[in-house]
Amino acid sequence: MMTANEVRESYKKFFEGKGHKIVASAPMVIKDDPTLMFTNAGMNQWKDIILGTKDPGKDIRRVDSQKCLRVSGKHNDLEEVGHDTYHHTMFEMLGNWSFGDYFKEGAIDYAWEYLVDVLHLNPDDLYVTVFEGAKEEGLARDDEAAGYWAKHVAADHIIDGNKHDNFWEMGDTGPCGPCTEIHVDSRTPEEKAKVPGRDLVNKDNPQVIEIWNLVFMQYNRKADGSLAPLPMHVIDTGMGFERLVRMLQDKHSNYDTDIFQPVIKQIEALSGKRYGFTTPTGPNGECMSEQEKTDVAMRVVADHLRAVAFSIADGQLPSNAKAGYVIRRILRRAVRYAYTFLGQKEAFLYRLLPVLVHEMGQAYPELPAQQELIGRVMKEEEDSFLRTLEKGINLLNGDMDELKAHGRSELDGVSAFRLFDTYGFPLDLTELICREYGYTVDEKGFNEEMAKQKARARNAAAVENGDWEIIRDGEQEFVGYDHTEYSCHILRYRKVTQKKSFHFELVLDRTPFYGEMGGQVGDQGALVNDDETVAILDTKRENNQSIHIVGELPKDLKAEFMACVDVEKRNASAANHTATHLLDYALKQVLGDHVEQKGSYVDPTTLRFDFSHFQKVTDEELRRVERLVNRLVREDLPLDEHRDIPLAEARQLGAVALFGEKYGDKVRVVRFGPSCEFCGGIHAKSTGRIGFFKIIGESSVAAGIRRIEALTGQACEDALYALQDTMTDLRALFNNAKDLKAALVKYIGEHDEMSKEIERFRAQTVERTKQELLNRARLVNGVHVVKAVLPLEPADAKDLVFKLRESMGERLVAVIGSTAGDKPLLTVMFSDDMVKDHGLDAGKIIREAARLIKGGGGGQPHYAQAGGKDVDAIGAAVDKVVELAHL
Repeated sequence: MMTANEVRESYKKFFEGKGHKIVASAPMVIKDDPTLMFTNAGMNQWKDIILGTKDPGKDIRRVDSQKCLRVSGKHNDLEEVGHDTYHHTMFEMLGNWSFGDYFKEGAIDYAWEYLVDVLHLNPDDLYVTVFEGAKEEGLARDDEAAGYWAKHVAADHIIDGNKHDNFWEMGDTGPCGPCTEIHVDSRTPEEKAKVPGRDLVNKDNPQVIEIWNLVFMQYNRKADGSLAPLPMHVIDTGMGFERLVRMLQDKHSNYDTDIFQPVIKQIEALSGKRYGFTTPTGPNGECMSEQEKTDVAMRVVADHLRAVAFSIADGQLPSNAKAGYVIRRILRRAVRYAYTFLGQKEAFLYRLLPVLVHEMGQAYPELPAQQELIGRVMKEEEDSFLRTLEKGINLLNGDMDELKAHGRSELDGVSAFRLFDTYGFPLDLTELICREYGYTVDEKGFNEEMAKQKARARNAAAVENGDWEIIRDGEQEFVGYDHTEYSCHILRYRKVTQKKSFHFELVLDRTPFYGEMGGQVGDQGALVNDDETVAILDTKRENNQSIHIVGELPKDLKAEFMACVDVEKRNASAANHTATHLLDYALKQVLGDHVEQKGSYVDPTTLRFDFSHFQKVTDEELRRVERLVNRLVREDLPLDEHRDIPLAEARQLGAVALFGEKYGDKVRVVRFGPSCEFCGGIHAKSTGRIGFFKIIGESSVAAGIRRIEALTGQACEDALYALQDTMTDLRALFNNAKDLKAALVKYIGEHDEMSKEIERFRAQTVERTKQELLNRARLVNGVHVVKAVLPLEPADAKDLVFKLRESMGERLVAVIGSTAGDKPLLTVMFSDDMVKDHGLDAGKIIREAARLIKGGGGGQPHYAQAGGKDVDAIGAAVDKVVELAHL
């Protein structure tokens, strides 16, 4: 029996033997594509080639095993994970690719040869589907694919599939085309004799499942819904690695294979529970046995562990925004399953990480390389959520008890939002728990609550992209490394609408404008010719192209323009970018080789750099980093740039690569003396142009991640002038003292002594006032009533009533109105016997009396304070307290 790792390698080797180049998986986290947060299909990293905006080069056949994540949007498998045998959040997609080379016949022949001749699957167990056509789209049945399949399988094993199953689309727009699915029937001979396999294809039978989808990319779905031909035909295949291994290892569940079993065995060892290899009866927790609940929890934890670990390794930390929030949701879902069904009251997932690294680290070296960071981040996230999980579950249980008592079946949106806002329960986690007990959640009401406080809802500002309007054919050439001005023509444009505003986006044939990428902002500038000037407000990156944003279109879209970058802003951004490279190098020298860049942001005025390090960087270490960077600046090291060199050659140069970054076959290397990195950004021509480097902040971003903020060049100069002005002003305050530090020390000493003297005076005043009030106290029905309006600070008023209570002991009602400043303050004190024997409550009484001073407050039964706005009514408020005390 082949192991999972052997299966993965056999697939790559088979297609390598068919002329395909083995390529590494792209990161699961997508950083420079505005349309996607995560890689959800193998084709994502080739989108620019498929759309025709990038030449595939000589490697027109490729093969890989791609890390994918499906937890949001159209492709969302989260709810099924753990409750069935074959859905996952993170999964591997085995894929072979042809860019303008072989098409349907080749893809089908290769698939059949690999499954039958190499893996020895029984041909009688294989069923295939082909696109039946769609009249509304003017698309006919895919007879071509059906004809090629007829060479390999019987006619009754070829099944027509509808548009939902057999027309693959990445999203609402983009590359698409008909597809053919391969399904495997793994039932017993007795089961097969009762019902033919063809009758169970795409019927959600857990033993008759799709394992491979061959997509024939030939269309581009436009924003208006129409289909346009792609520049070239593309073969895009995706085989579910986990499902394939299940078939080969003759298991009834993906989780029973050696992909998941090592982690599940570790879950057993740590939890003391046993995995029962059960198939759950459904998602309703009340209908499942205890063993089924345990098994579902173990499957969820094993699956979610992979999703979270790989996401962190690819550079996405859990957070409260966008992709980071998705990862936090997945982790919290796993924590809840471990807490409720596996009895884990302390951080648990991170303890499973060593097993995952052992099993998958050879295929994906980013896991062992970043194991310490992944573990620290996971543990901190688990600890944080566990602090509120029990309270949240208890609150939700109470809500569900209320629903049951009143015969209702839906939890209101306000309660669901309270769980989210106070206890960190994502909506889908609340829905999951409610569903286990037969309840639903008012999602509409939840979203309304979200909108009320302008929380991070799902992109409230909807963006509508129009179709690209073609002006001329051609590909874009980026010339920005060598030029800041260049003649150009517009290739295409589109209109983008957001709320009530809109702008236009242009693609130029040749552009010096750098599109925002890798933390460096896009260029600004203008398109200029003799007739007009069109301001370029920003430049974004999409499908490996610079997209130029303008407020209005040029009058003549076919005219020739000079594309002119704002050089001053470009140079300032470039200096900051180069400084981040020097900072990265210096941090490794000072702190150690474990330092790894985890994010950066540079614009003309800002330099921010995130890196892995597990404790605060000391002031001494920061100073050493600054000194090293500034030494490299003074050396005026020239930019040593290597463009379009093979990846292997770049590594030989010693270039530092970042985990989570996608690198092509050809890369760019940027060197400044000892600093050598992979980088596609804009840099200074030499380090001397940075001018000066100064760190202004160091802080924690997440577990094991620190952030440094710094200034360079003009910003440093401005900061120095501001500091000099401040020092001048300070000296003026101290009569232009030559030794400002000594003057400040003397002043602080004198201030401290005066403060102590004032405190002694205030204490004496309170003591005298206490005695005077006791002497003037009225005895009403045997109760000592002390009331007064005095010019006291709030702290003195509190001190006074406690001293009165201490001196009087019993049968005391003390009410002090304070009028220090422009705000009135009411302070009430009752002795313990007045609370216990007479039922007085200072907190309740003061709230009623505070209405007279247009304020509010509260406190304990024996002591309370309230503030207000109406100083003139403070006397009446004091009398009101006495009245409410029935004296």
